[in-house]
Amino acid sequence: MSKTIQAVRGMNDLLPQDAARWQFLEDTTREVFEQYGYALMRTPVVEPTPLFVRSIGEVTDIVEKEMYSFLDGMNGDPLTLRPEATAGLVRAAIEHNLLYDGPKRVWTWGPMFRHERPQKGRQRQFHQFDVEALGFAGPDVDAEQIVMLARLWSRLGFRDVRLEINSIGDAEARKAHRAALVAYFEAHHDRLDEDAKRRLHTNPLRTLDSKNPAMQDLVDAAPKLADYLGEAEKQHFAGVTALLDLAGIPYRVNPRLVRGFDYYNRTVFEWIAKGRDWELTIAGGGRYDGLIAELGGKPAPSCGFGMGVERVMMLIDENPPAEAGVLDAYLVYAEGQREAAWLLAEQLRDRGLSAAVHGSAEANVASFKSQMKKADASGARFAIILGSEELAAGKMSVKSLRVDGSQSLMTLDEAVHRLWDAHRETDVAS
Repeated sequence: MSKTIQAVRGMNDLLPQDAARWQFLEDTTREVFEQYGYALMRTPVVEPTPLFVRSIGEVTDIVEKEMYSFLDGMNGDPLTLRPEATAGLVRAAIEHNLLYDGPKRVWTWGPMFRHERPQKGRQRQFHQFDVEALGFAGPDVDAEQIVMLARLWSRLGFRDVRLEINSIGDAEARKAHRAALVAYFEAHHDRLDEDAKRRLHTNPLRTLDSKNPAMQDLVDAAPKLADYLGEAEKQHFAGVTALLDLAGIPYRVNPRLVRGFDYYNRTVFEWIAKGRDWELTIAGGGRYDGLIAELGGKPAPSCGFGMGVERVMMLIDENPPAEAGVLDAYLVYAEGQREAAWLLAEQLRDRGLSAAVHGSAEANVASFKSQMKKADASGARFAIILGSEELAAGKMSVKSLRVDGSQSLMTLDEAVHRLWDAHRETDVAS
């Protein structure tokens, strides 16, 4: 017997019992983004490899170690499964001249791919929501995106989420700071770990984000980028923090926050969540004013972020929303009433309600007791029971499964009103 084929390690299936919570997150996120005027945009999951080398940075861990890259079997072109979304959105904006009539706010979501060791909140195929404000220069857009995420956390019911922000300046400030870092780390070369030594002359800024406990004292004493910022960069960051203060959003300025991509400048930020036994960044981003020009477009300032779906789902799974994906009605029926139940379910759906009909073999209808167990297990708010006597009277029996267990005979219109009342009661409670 042949061995069963299983999914690729780090690339997971989404099963029906988990889908309702994912749908809840997708719907809530879309609603919040659209409140702020962001429009949906989609790009391919496969892009030319040079796109990511030029945008993310040739000496970053993603480009050096983590990309799924291959040669096109038709023409030999180097291609890569996207490891992040920003570069593809910027490429599309340039290719389709998206900014010809002014700045654009866009968002997308979908799978991303990085070849790394799977662990909690980190998979080889993972999903992200990605937001980009293309062509906007002011600090108001930086703050807008941070506040938009705060609103999303509130809508999702998250409480233990904190914000860290920083300014990494523009090119000249980073160049001067980089030179100071190289000199500093060279003077302490014997204390550097292998990653820091490898990055010393290519990307020393990333060493400031080292998680190696043995290097923390050395990193803490390193030259601070804030000491190299010019007046324009300082004013921009002050504008961001002033708007966050105005919106009542708590934050911590973290001078070691640098993010992992070369294209960032000025504002960078991360939202960090704490679960029962974990703490992870669930969203992060910042400003990238030079990326559009770097990829061949007309220079335009921009700002954006990515949000990790699997990591956000870890919080939702610990505190699942009570009403995510809940059925309004589960229909059970007596022998000979399957067609009536099937038609009634369609009538309920015509009125905007959700309904499922108990399935059965052609000549073997399960007992009411068995069907009611299935109704309760489905999570539906109500069971609608169709017996011969009820149908002869033009009515149905409606039983509450989640509140008080009450049961009443109703007409179709009465049942629809009762189910919609339960909908509204849930909306008010949430």
